[in-house]
Amino acid sequence: MLILRCPAQLQLLEETLRKSLPTTLPVLGTVMTVARGNPASHEVLVDSWPHFGIVLTRLRPEEHRDPKDYYTNQLSVFYRDKGALQALLEGTEAVTRERAFQILGMQDGLDQAVQEAASARGLKVE
Repeated sequence: MLILRCPAQLQLLEETLRKSLPTTLPVLGTVMTVARGNPASHEVLVDSWPHFGIVLTRLRPEEHRDPKDYYTNQLSVFYRDKGALQALLEGTEAVTRERAFQILGMQDGLDQAVQEAASARGLKVE
């Protein structure tokens, strides 16, 4: 996954996400925050640029204090391609299983994809 830091890239992503409201709402707020100075230490990741299949926002890994605190390790996701979501959940450096986490999104099928990925690994999802 690529971390977007360039203001022009973040602005283009913001414009693209606005076209798909309300499903992009969970990630759009963080993209806007990062583009305007990032006081909360978040980062924006995409699977590819400029034609992305998935956008993931999260707190920077160095900001994590407690690996059991799933509120701190909150991820927001918007995906265009369900395959990109599956790839993200099945194992990338962007989502680590050493920490508890919660994933937020507004798209149909997100819950089912999380359940499938967890059960394939024998993990419990609440």
